[in-house]
Amino acid sequence: MGTPAFPNLGKHCSVGDCKLIDFLPFTCDCCHQVFCLEHRSYIGHHCPKSNKHDVTVAVCPLCAKGVRLIPDEDPNITWESHVNTECDPSNYEKATKKIKCPVPRCKEALTFSNMVKCRDCTIEHCLKHRFGPDHNCPGPKKPDPVTPSSMWALSLAKVASSIRGLSQGLMGDGSEQRVTNGNKGNMCGGKVEKCPLCNVRFGSTTAMVEHVEKTHKNNGTRTGVMKVTIDVCPKCSKGFRNPVALVKHLDKDHGGTSKA
Repeated sequence: MGTPAFPNLGKHCSVGDCKLIDFLPFTCDCCHQVFCLEHRSYIGHHCPKSNKHDVTVAVCPLCAKGVRLIPDEDPNITWESHVNTECDPSNYEKATKKIKCPVPRCKEALTFSNMVKCRDCTIEHCLKHRFGPDHNCPGPKKPDPVTPSSMWALSLAKVASSIRGLSQGLMGDGSEQRVTNGNKGNMCGGKVEKCPLCNVRFGSTTAMVEHVEKTHKNNGTRTGVMKVTIDVCPKCSKGFRNPVALVKHLDKDHGGTSKA
């Protein structure tokens, strides 16, 4: 077999009735024997170990997951191991339920190949109804309207944040202590900080911040004994105790404009 230059060239087919010399033989990956072109397949040489690389999967009727059966293991043992470890019956409806197009009277099932998400409403539709006019798209979600109460709460948050930043700066460089000690007799008995909303003076910035957050935190309501006019109309300088009344005044008397 072979030539003096290539002594190992070519091998006989392992099939008893064939024994053909093949110079490009095939080695079976299961039984590891050599075969010719005609008998290279599992069926062609009746391979006794052809099921070595077979993959058998059984679908679990409880969770709809695939359970791979091990060739050298009893299927009952494999099934019992799956039920005791990874079987989740709540996954059955999710795995078997088909998602359909939300357009009325459309029964098209949505899959990865025919599903398109709308850019405006972010809802998935079939290819037929992928455009906005086809599924009556309401358009992108509009932001929540700004009400007078929310504007008042936002302004209070900004004031509290600015006061907190100022207090941190004063505490960092020790200027609060210098002002308190140097001007204690000139600033109303040592009270150096004044509330920007009701003009009440406090001895420390921390006390003023707590006062703003507790007294003026609620939307448009004032608690305590101080009742002063703090909302002023930018057009006619008329004062209001309630910001809602100020907004109504602007809409009624000044045509809804509030430019300062």
